Amino acid sequence: MLQPPHSSLQVAAVPPQRVPVRERDQDAPWHTEAVCRRDEAGLFFAPSKEPTAARLSREEAAKRVCGGCPVMVECREHALLQPEPYGVWGGLTAAERRVVLARRRRREMELQKAARGTIAAAG
Repeated sequence: MLQPPHSSLQVAAVPPQRVPVRERDQDAPWHTEAVCRRDEAGLFFAPSKEPTAARLSREEAAKRVCGGCPVMVECREHALLQPEPYGVWGGLTAAERRVVLARRRRREMELQKAARGTIAAAG
């Protein structure tokens, strides 16, 4: 009998709502409180030549872990600023992060264009 991809991986139970960010030591790096530190790294990074169905299943499991992480936003911003080319970071896959970065660049260009238009109109 076939088993679903990654059925042997154990995924941490994630509460339905975000875990509130508690006060943490500002000197400690954000990743010390990352939920994924307790999980298998293979859940967040693709093995070579992974079949599409297995990849989608693994990525969804990784996103469920991210969904309950108190430092999800910090993790996502880290992955966007680096930029991290592989894996699930802050609940986003590499492809999803590329889309976010493209949107940010487009928005930034629109704002710069609008600012130049405002300056030209005032001058």
